Formats: sequence, structure tokens, C-alpha cells
Amino acid sequence: MTGEVERCRKAIEFAREGDTVAVVSSGDSGIYGMAGLILELVEAESPGLKVDVIPGVPAFAAASAILGAPLMHDFASVSLSDLLTDWALIEERVEAAAKADFVIVLYNPKSSKRVEGLSKAVDIMLKHRSKATPVGIVKNATRDNEATAVTTLGEVGAHYAAIDMLTILIVGNSSSYVRSGRIITPRGYSLR
Repeated sequence: MTGEVERCRKAIEFAREGDTVAVVSSGDSGIYGMAGLILELVEAESPGLKVDVIPGVPAFAAASAILGAPLMHDFASVSLSDLLTDWALIEERVEAAAKADFVIVLYNPKSSKRVEGLSKAVDIMLKHRSKATPVGIVKNATRDNEATAVTTLGEVGAHYAAIDMLTILIVGNSSSYVRSGRIITPRGYSLR
């Protein structure tokens, strides 16, 4: 973090010189990745430069598949990183998503310098969710050293030490449940 603007400007400089350039982001470049910044810089500094955004596998999609089917109904994704977004706005977004009963995907839950945001977000969600609400934790989704845990909103604090910036948390809604170690959020189909 913090070197993205310079990295993107350098890529655009090479592209203006005629080179074919790729800017690589983990996950999907259009979801908390570099695509938006590239497009903003091109629009502001190099109008007409051709940019193709190639989709990847978003971390929330990989984590969801690993956990079962927690994203089968409406969900909201919130980054807990306050490097580019004011913490007060992040709190408002977590509150709104929890109040609306969305399944909530938490990106960037904790770093070595940001250690309190996750517990604050959990406290906000607990105002609107049961302590028994399922929570899936996936670290390094589809990468080496992948680790997963299925817990509850009331017990997620026991996992804080293992959570970092490469961890995704998926917090179920009021109908989410766990069966055979997998989180399922019903879509509403009649099973009769």
C-alpha cells in the first residue's frame, strides 16, 4: 500500500511509449484492486489510451466457495482499511449492512497497525445480529498456507490473532446456518 499511484503512472508511461503493459492485482482488479485507479489516471492524464480490465477471481468468491454457500442471498462487502476511507464512514457502512440483514464480507480486517477496527465492526454487527450468527474466516484463499475456520459472531474474537490483511471474513445473515462444517445462506427456495 501507498505506492499504487506511482506504480500505475509508470505503467501508463510505458503504455504511452507503445509498450503493452499489464498491471496485476490480487483477486479481481476491479474489486479493491488497481483497475479503478488506472482508469482514473488515464482519464485525467492520458485520454484515449486503451485500457482493458481483465476479470479475476474475487477473494470473496474464492472464500465463499471454500466455506460452502454463504453468499446465496444479498450481501455487502466492506473493507475495514481506513487508509483511503475515513473510519466513521466504514462504521456507517457496517451498521447499514448489519441493520439491513445483508450477509457481510469483510476485507482488510486487520493489519499490524490497525488492530481495533475488526472488534469495533463486530460490536456494531452484534447490535443487529445474534451471537450465534455464523462467521467464516478464510486466510490466503486458494493460495499456499490457506487456513479456514467456521465460528460465530459471538466467538470470532478467539480468532483475532490469526486474522490479517490476507483474511476474508463472511458474516452470515439472520437465515444463515452451518451444516457439516459449511455455511449456507438459503436463497428462499421451497424444498417441499
